[in-house]
Amino acid sequence: MKDANLLVTYDPAHGGKAKEEAESLLESVGEKAEFLESDIAGLFFLRTRKDPKELTRDLRSEVEEDPEKYNYTFHWIPIDRWVRSDMSDMTKAMKDIDAKMSDDDSWKLDLSKRQYEGKSTDLIMKLTENINHPKVDLKNLQKIVKVEIVGDHAGIALLDKSELLDIPKIKGGL
Repeated sequence: MKDANLLVTYDPAHGGKAKEEAESLLESVGEKAEFLESDIAGLFFLRTRKDPKELTRDLRSEVEEDPEKYNYTFHWIPIDRWVRSDMSDMTKAMKDIDAKMSDDDSWKLDLSKRQYEGKSTDLIMKLTENINHPKVDLKNLQKIVKVEIVGDHAGIALLDKSELLDIPKIKGGL
């Protein structure tokens, strides 16, 4: 998991078709990713050669061209780094994210958790208290602070909104 720089959520009832779809979509932009071991249904851990943020921007163009072609993968999430999912390590990571943000950036925290018992509201409060940028905007944001908690680990990234690929949202905008 710690080697993954891209997470892909998919329909767990169609894992084989989802993997084929992911491979096909990656191939369409000239990438062949390594699928790492995952014991979590509905979540692929990938290691890409290409920068995952650049990759998701390229993939977005492919999906926007023909969104109905993509039915089994849902979210493509670049990961900057992995930390342990204890509050101390995640808090340190949020301080690093804070240092990378501009005072003019509008932002939101996007949190997903799997195999983790902590309450989402408590997590959001603890994590955001380390980001000292007042322009929180859930609709018209420039940056997404993405936290993907998977059991004992948390994947963290600071993303432009174009770097998070949300296929259902693209399809909904048709």
